[in-house]
Amino acid sequence: MNTKLMGLMAGTALFFYSFGANALDNHFEQAIKYTESTVSALDAQSIAERAEVAKSHAIIAKEHLDAGIKNLESAIDHGKQGHADIAKVAAETALTHLKAAR
Repeated sequence: MNTKLMGLMAGTALFFYSFGANALDNHFEQAIKYTESTVSALDAQSIAERAEVAKSHAIIAKEHLDAGIKNLESAIDHGKQGHADIAKVAAETALTHLKAAR
């Protein structure tokens, strides 16, 4: 079996194992929600606390977006090389990351 395919499959399995049910969390929307809450906060401590939560969700969303882009690049590269199975797995992984970032 191709080592790139094995690595991609292992990475995909690890991703789903690591995130489980949380893989479809809406981190971008949570970042917006907590940022709105930050804007409406009245004291400095609340602003800081809410901004930290918003930032953590934004970072997770960015990580998923970056991973989605990387997997799309892999799907493009493998598709151009005629590796349909590998390209499809990469595209599926990209979709999962993009949905999680949303």
